[in-house]
Amino acid sequence: MASPPDRTVANRLVALSGGEAVRAVGRVTLVGAGPGDPDLLTIKALKALQAADVLVHDGLVSAEILDLAPQARRIDVAKRKSRHTLPQDDINQLLVALAREGLEVVRLKGGDPFLFGRGGEELSACREAGIDCAVVPGVTAALAASAGAGAPLTHRGSAQAVTFVTGHAAHGEPDLDWAALARPNQTVVVYMGVSTAGFIAQRLTAAGRAGSTPALVVENASRSDERRILTTLAGLASAAEGLKGPALLMVGEAMAMADIKVPGDAATVAVFEVQNVSSGQ
Repeated sequence: MASPPDRTVANRLVALSGGEAVRAVGRVTLVGAGPGDPDLLTIKALKALQAADVLVHDGLVSAEILDLAPQARRIDVAKRKSRHTLPQDDINQLLVALAREGLEVVRLKGGDPFLFGRGGEELSACREAGIDCAVVPGVTAALAASAGAGAPLTHRGSAQAVTFVTGHAAHGEPDLDWAALARPNQTVVVYMGVSTAGFIAQRLTAAGRAGSTPALVVENASRSDERRILTTLAGLASAAEGLKGPALLMVGEAMAMADIKVPGDAATVAVFEVQNVSSGQ
């Protein structure tokens, strides 16, 4: 793999005709860090980390990934659901300010920047400020959860479509097209839905989705402490109780294919469990 580019001060200066040197404007790269396993980083993401002067990162980014950029200054903005170290507007301003100092700024975001990551807001802020901004996609948690459990998001005969929604709303409960989400032959993946799992299950069943529909809850997808709970739509709220880490709610017939155990030693397998919950209708 190529060595990271030279980040000497000389490379950051632009000589003017009068002999005075000024610092060149830097740039911002929005990088998807994936669900947590550093092996799921893209090569392009790794190159961006190696070239970074400063990492502005979320609290969900694993230490193993941060350690791939030992030369970079770290700024933890700790965005996790509604608990933010910095408001989004302040993060936008921070990115712009750092780039104006001539720095290579990597905004490191869990999952993919453009999937419930507010990456579009940060991209717009950089564009409005005249800052060059690039985006590196990342593996979103749903793909890692699906692959790890062996539960395909689409599957011939049972899931012709997959829909990603957020279960989090700034004020109150999520306002979604429940009739569309209740249609059969699709997989519905809910991000940030642990606290509203009961409400989501109630609305889906009220809209016509059978309570017996298989459901998979995956906490900390791809990480060493990943946990999977196989249940039904009717049992979704019970399955989500007590979860501490980021979790996905995955509802659809194809989720019945999920394997809640993984190859490995007994300690690894022990963190996975089946929760037997009455299915309902």
